[in-house]
Order: sequence, then structure tokens, then C-alpha cells
Amino acid sequence: MLPRIPPSLILFALLLAGWEGYCRLSGASPMILPPPSGVARALLAERATIGGHALATLSVAALGFTLSVVFAFIASVALHGLPWAERALMPLFVASQTVPLVALAPLMILWFGFGLLPKVLLVVLVTFLPMLLSLLSGYRQTPADFRDLLVSMGARRWTVFRRATLPSARAPFLAGLRISATYAIVATIFAEYAGARRGLGIYILAAKNNFRADLVLAAVVVSAALTLALLAILQLADRLTARGPQERPDA
Repeated sequence: MLPRIPPSLILFALLLAGWEGYCRLSGASPMILPPPSGVARALLAERATIGGHALATLSVAALGFTLSVVFAFIASVALHGLPWAERALMPLFVASQTVPLVALAPLMILWFGFGLLPKVLLVVLVTFLPMLLSLLSGYRQTPADFRDLLVSMGARRWTVFRRATLPSARAPFLAGLRISATYAIVATIFAEYAGARRGLGIYILAAKNNFRADLVLAAVVVSAALTLALLAILQLADRLTARGPQERPDA
């Protein structure tokens, strides 16, 4: 029997084939629209250079994303325990997400220089809110009967939170984690694009200034691969931490 091929891979292959065919038949200039084969050749030729820049981007994104997870969890616990603080601060958190990255990244560089701090802060700002909202939403989904049972048995507030409230937020938190993960690499590249010494953002800027569309697209392919790899890691973590068959993603 032939192995099952995901429909997304079939569609992706058809898009690449159509792109390649259009470039060959239309005579489009490779400087404007390089074919996928040209992008692959550029990626292969520049693999060492792009790999070094990708590693720099990944390290910043991983650090910022990790800090964002920690801050989101701490903030969610504080806001859950202090409803008045949630009402006061949530509009500010939401407003912080309305500032476009194209404006925020240069400001971060202007305020904090060209080091690691502005890039990490930008990743935290961009990925923080989805995780915070998903955690708070999960806390509200705690079964009232289970919570009341623990209280009737003399459980303290922290025990109720640890045994009832926190487990209820697992699925919403993982959903928010995946959403935030898709923004982490993009936010890092934007920060690098505004000003950096290494990273995919500065590499894309240099390739654009040299009119190398093939190298720009090669870097885009690598950034997409990094994002997909991060999502795959989160999916694996989801499967490994599922406590029972009813919680497993493939159940």
C-alpha cells in the first residue's frame, strides 16, 4: 500500500511546481522572481552563512520565548488571584499588542542599543499576551464541583489552584503557546532587521540591498523551518506530558 501523504504536502508540492513552471515559461527575471530551484541552489551555496545567522536568531527567539512563558505564568497567577488587577491591567496589555512591529522594533533599538536586550524584549512583548489570555481563560474553566469538593475537604487556596485550577488551564495554555510560538521567530527577525550584527533579519536586509531575491527567499525558508521546528517541539511536549488517553492529541 502507498503511504498516506498529507494533503498539505500535496498542495505545497503543486504550488512549488506551478511557481517553477511559471518562472521557466514566462521568462521572469531571477532577480525579481527566482524559481524554487534557484532558491534551493542559493540556500545550498550559502548554507554555512545562513546557518550561522539562523543560529543567532534561534538563540534570541528561544530566550525571549522562554522568558515570555515565565512572565505569562507569573502574571496569570497574580491576575487570577487579584481580579481588580486584571480589570486594571488587561486594557494596557491589549493596547501593547496594537503597536505595529515595524514601529516598535526601531524604538527598542533606539532605547536599548544593538545588544541582546532589545530583541529579547520585543519577543517577550509580542508573545506574552496570547499565553496570558489562554491561561486566564483556562483558569475560568475549572469545574465548580471539583473546586467545591476540595474546599469542603479543607483544602487551602493554593492547593485548590494547584490541583483543580491549574490542570484545567493545560489545554488552553498549549493552544496559546502554539500561537505565541509562531510569532517568536518573526519578532526576532523584525528586531534584527531594525538593527543587529547577526541574525536572519540583518542577512535579509543585506541580501535585499544586493538585489539577491534568491537569498532573501532562502532566508525566509529557513525562518519558516525554524518556526515549524518550534511548533513540532511543542507538539511533542504536549504528547509526552499528556496524563491519560483522554488528554492525548490523537485521542
